[in-house]
Amino acid sequence: MWLTNLLIATDIKLPMKLEVLTKNENPEIQNEIISKIRDLMIYKNLEPGDKLPSERKLSEKFEVSRSNVREAIQKLEFYGLLKSKPQSGTFVADIGQVAMKGMINDILSLEDPDFKSLVETRILLELKTVRLAALRRTEDDLKLMKDALNAYSEKVHNNEDAVQEDLLFHLAIARASGNSTMNTLMLIITPGIITNFEKYHVCDKDMAFRGIQEHKDIYDAIKEKNPQLAKEKIKIHFKMLYQYCYDIKEDQLKELGR
Repeated sequence: MWLTNLLIATDIKLPMKLEVLTKNENPEIQNEIISKIRDLMIYKNLEPGDKLPSERKLSEKFEVSRSNVREAIQKLEFYGLLKSKPQSGTFVADIGQVAMKGMINDILSLEDPDFKSLVETRILLELKTVRLAALRRTEDDLKLMKDALNAYSEKVHNNEDAVQEDLLFHLAIARASGNSTMNTLMLIITPGIITNFEKYHVCDKDMAFRGIQEHKDIYDAIKEKNPQLAKEKIKIHFKMLYQYCYDIKEDQLKELGR
């Protein structure tokens, strides 16, 4: 909920389907339902375009609540395996049975990412999004970044935790990239990153204060529409994060993002 509220406050849109991945409170029940939906589709030999039984019928058949069924269906929708049509029902997507079964099995085997993999994914994404943002940013994008930067600076100077404001600045960069897929991926990994930052106390007071200037340098490079400079500045910003996660040396850092 806090993520949605913060995004609304800064005018960064959270896709409705994405909320399914950020609010899953019963992963075991959800995976069990997804398994049963997969088995039902195989048993009934459902083809692309075929309709699934209603949520009510599925909840009765699986002996779970309708809300549990709805969340499982929404997760399969997020991955493009099902399609819901208002007033009509839920239908199998245009994917063959073999691919459908394999993809559902992959979804069921997904594990919660560890902190290092989240950080690695974030850095790989942002090395690309910051370049695109420098090329494509609009005045509205700059305002969002500036607002997030100011909010972060205010929290740091007040000796308050600013992890969420830090991530909002980076989400604003992803939005400015104009690439909806990268933006969505950033939104997916953000909750896990914030949780782990707070759990492991990654950002100390000195790092937080350095972050103010580093954010400003990134912002200025994007404002100047200088993609190479923006990439260099964000690599500097990520240096301590990489060292924290991997305990790598200075010369190895120079190889990052080439």
